[in-house]
Amino acid sequence: MSDQKLATKALHAGHDTTQTLGTRAVPIYQSTSYVFDNTDHAANLFSLAELGFIYTRLNNPTNDILQKRLAAIEGGIGAVVFASGTAAISTGLLTLLKAGDHIVASSSLYGGTYNLLNVTLPRLGISTTFVDASDPESFGRAVKENTRAFFVESLGNPKLDVLDLEGISREAKAAKVPFIVDNTVATPALLNPIKFGADIVIHSLTKYIGGQGNSLGGVIIDAGNFDWANGNFPEFTEPSAGYHGLVYHEALGNASYTFKLILEGLRDFGGAMSPFNAFQIIQGLETLPVRIKQHSENALDLAKWLENRKEVAWVNYPGLDSSPYKDLADKYLPKGQSGIVTFGIEGGFEAAKKFTDATEIFSLLANIGDTKSLIIHPASTTHQQLTIEQQADAGVSQDLIRLSVGIENIDDLKADLENAFKSL
Repeated sequence: MSDQKLATKALHAGHDTTQTLGTRAVPIYQSTSYVFDNTDHAANLFSLAELGFIYTRLNNPTNDILQKRLAAIEGGIGAVVFASGTAAISTGLLTLLKAGDHIVASSSLYGGTYNLLNVTLPRLGISTTFVDASDPESFGRAVKENTRAFFVESLGNPKLDVLDLEGISREAKAAKVPFIVDNTVATPALLNPIKFGADIVIHSLTKYIGGQGNSLGGVIIDAGNFDWANGNFPEFTEPSAGYHGLVYHEALGNASYTFKLILEGLRDFGGAMSPFNAFQIIQGLETLPVRIKQHSENALDLAKWLENRKEVAWVNYPGLDSSPYKDLADKYLPKGQSGIVTFGIEGGFEAAKKFTDATEIFSLLANIGDTKSLIIHPASTTHQQLTIEQQADAGVSQDLIRLSVGIENIDDLKADLENAFKSL
């Protein structure tokens, strides 16, 4: 599969039809557990002497195909799926970090992720320093003796800042910590962070990859290129008390993190994906390359249209010539800049709320990446738990409206927004 293009991998990677009784569609293995051949077979599975299926909290044949397919299209050596994008982020960090560890993160993050790093993880003794991600060297300046990870979004939500991944990767390598990139908004159809130095890639599969707004899911993809034996991560080089004294790096090498996510992350935190959701997400993944092209084209067209509206104070979209991220978008997102557009409306907070209430095609809800167009006012919803200063760091102003532009006819989308402008 390695020589095949993304559109082909999205349809075929990970599915050996000879192993699924010739089924062309990926089957749904709706089973909690799997019969062992005998007690020796069971013992071999539990000791990792042999790979196979034990219990769906750890792995499942449908989930396994999705994992292999996602690893293939992102260029990783392995992937692990979870019940949601948030489950992927929290399990990924908690599998890697311990009390006393420190993270350096972009201040431009989805509100739920920011809250996890800023409020919840500190209760467990894991602290985070938030930095201006437009300056890659800010990550290096924030490094402490106990820093164990860098975390960013490749295309910030909702700030839509395109990051210099190569620059941040250099800082991560100098600090000997893994560079974790949430690639949800860009998707692997537009950007592969591993090619630019990322060690771990995360997606909320609920968004563009699933694409239909019907199934929650998340994934962590391991590039397989981080040195877990560099001295900063003794959990990988010392016997694991929770897994028969297994020394991860000794036994599993560059796949250590992938297996630790399963053997400890899924086993202990239990954020497993439903096989039915995996099936649904596979259906969406198969059309991702086609859909994201239309999302991007519609979003750019709509952003240009909004720039010429007298009711609009400003427009933010990385594909616009006016965007401060245009040069980085040309480098990292030359095939399209995804489907999120943000803009500020004249009249501020109350006008933004009124406008958001007035659309008909654009549905008011807290999601992105659906085939259908969506709208929200983040300051009063997704980011309301943050202070005004924290909202500003995340790119949220009081007048900001976020559009998740779908794949409807562009003229109909413009007409819907035109009617909303008339309501002001």
